[in-house]
Amino acid sequence: MSISSATEGREIGSRIIIGGILAIVLILFVAAVLLFINLPDANAFNARVEQLFIENDTLTGNAEIKLLEILAGSGTAFSDTLSSYRFVIFVLLVFATALLIAAVAFLVMLIALTRRMARIERSGIEVNSLQINRDQKAVYLNDFEFKLTDAAIETLSVLAEARMDDEVLSGAEIESVISGRDPSDCDEAAGATRIKRLRDTLGNQMISELLVKNIARKGYMLAIDKNVIRMD
Repeated sequence: MSISSATEGREIGSRIIIGGILAIVLILFVAAVLLFINLPDANAFNARVEQLFIENDTLTGNAEIKLLEILAGSGTAFSDTLSSYRFVIFVLLVFATALLIAAVAFLVMLIALTRRMARIERSGIEVNSLQINRDQKAVYLNDFEFKLTDAAIETLSVLAEARMDDEVLSGAEIESVISGRDPSDCDEAAGATRIKRLRDTLGNQMISELLVKNIARKGYMLAIDKNVIRMD
């Protein structure tokens, strides 16, 4: 039932997206048609000049003829200018259509990414490999490399070893393993501070929060499959 609902939801979403894009194209197309219809005719000025020639055939003086020639040239220039304006308007409309379609596409991608991030947040980060290299002070998480401090490497190593043993460590136990003291002599806040510094060192809030899980009233653990952990 849930699979069917999810499929129907995707189909409805796809139809809405396609409908939105078609609506944008249709609106811009109608706007372009109305705009071009209401633009003046490029030959209107030439037609008026031609009519002026016909109605004033008695104008035979050099000055009058020169004036009519100037008017004819002006009409041609007006026609060329208006034609260029039509082309510019057409290009701008095409550009606006492309921008709106791109905006819709990016919005859809952003929504899909947000939903995917929400799913990852609910289920935990998918880690295919986690390699800890103490010598290089580096951690390789999938295809990402993180340079860590000595303290962060030690904290992550303790968590990795505990994860391979299916253990959940409290802050005091983490501090005990790293410092070599008895857990009863260690403060819970000290281990919590180490976890915070580890997360700060990892930098990416999503990765750090999902990689190092805080289990209420139990402690801390790595939220990954223990079989993907490698330690050098």
